[in-house]
Amino acid sequence: MQDIQLQQKTVSLVLGGGGARGYAHIGVIQWLTENGYLIRNIAGTSMGALVGGIYAAGKLSTYAEWALALERMEVVRLLDLSFDGAGLFKGERVMGVLRKLVGDVRIEDLDIAFTAVAMDLDSGREIWLRDGALFDAIRASIAIPLLLTPVEYRGRTLVDGGLVNPVPIAPTLNDTTDLTVVVNLGGAAEAGAEPVESTDPRLATGASAPAAATTTGKLPTQDDYAGRIRAFVESLYPRATAADTPGMIDVALRSMEAMENTIARLKMAAYTPDIIIQIPRNACRIHEFWRAEDLIRLGRERTARAFGRNGDPPAV
Repeated sequence: MQDIQLQQKTVSLVLGGGGARGYAHIGVIQWLTENGYLIRNIAGTSMGALVGGIYAAGKLSTYAEWALALERMEVVRLLDLSFDGAGLFKGERVMGVLRKLVGDVRIEDLDIAFTAVAMDLDSGREIWLRDGALFDAIRASIAIPLLLTPVEYRGRTLVDGGLVNPVPIAPTLNDTTDLTVVVNLGGAAEAGAEPVESTDPRLATGASAPAAATTTGKLPTQDDYAGRIRAFVESLYPRATAADTPGMIDVALRSMEAMENTIARLKMAAYTPDIIIQIPRNACRIHEFWRAEDLIRLGRERTARAFGRNGDPPAV
C-alpha cells in the first residue's frame, strides 16, 4: 500500500465556468480519483468553483446524487425571482439547499487548498477568495450578470469570475504538484455533442409525473407560481428554429460566453498547463441543470481521452 501511495501523481485542478456544463467537472474528478490521481489544489470559476468547493469539502458524491435526481420542474422550483433589478434571480433558494447538503464550511478548514474566482464589479479586478465561508465565496463566483444578483462581500460588489478568468490557472502557479489539469467548458462546438433530451411529453412541459404533482394531485398549471416561473424561464431560452431570432437574454449570454472563450484560450496559451480537458460548448445550454447524467458521463469520457486509455498523461 505504501508503494502505491508513493506512485500517486498529485494534481492541481483548474475548473472553468459554463453553467450546467459544469456537471462535467464531477465526471472529471471521479475519473481522476478512480485512476489514482491525488487532487491537492483546486481553483474554480463559477460552476467550477461550486463543484470544486463541494469536492474539497468531501461531499461530491452527495452532491452528485442530488444533481442526478433533479428533474426539470425541480430546477424551476429552485429559482427565486429577484425584484431589485440587479439580476433575475436571487440564488438564495439553491444555495440554501446546497448548504444543507454540504454543511457550513470554511475554506481555510478544507483539506484541499481551494480558490474561488470572482470579479469586483467596480474595479473590474479579478478577486481570489481563499478564506471565509465556502458558500459565500461560491455564491460570489457564480453571480452571472443578468441572471443572478451580485454579491456584497467584504466591502466589494462581486460577480461571476468568468468575466475576467474563465479558467483560473494563475492561483495554482506556485503549487508543487506533479500535474496541472485544466477543464475548459468552452471547447469547440462539435456536431452531435449536445445530449439528446427525452421525448416524453411530460418532460417537454416541465412536469415529470408524480414529482410535479401539487398537493391536490393535479399537475401544475400556468396559474401556479412554479408554472409561471417555468414559462418565464422557457421564454428566456426559446428553442431555436431557422426562423427564430435570439432574445435579449440569449444575445447577452452568448456574447459573454464568446468573450470568455477568447479569454480562456489566451490564459491556456500563456500558462501552458500539463493537461487540458475540453468540454464542447454545445454540450448543453447554460440552464439545463437536469442533464447531470449525460454531462458527468461526458466529463469522464473526455478525461480518459485526455490522459490516454491507460490512465497515464500524454507526453508534454
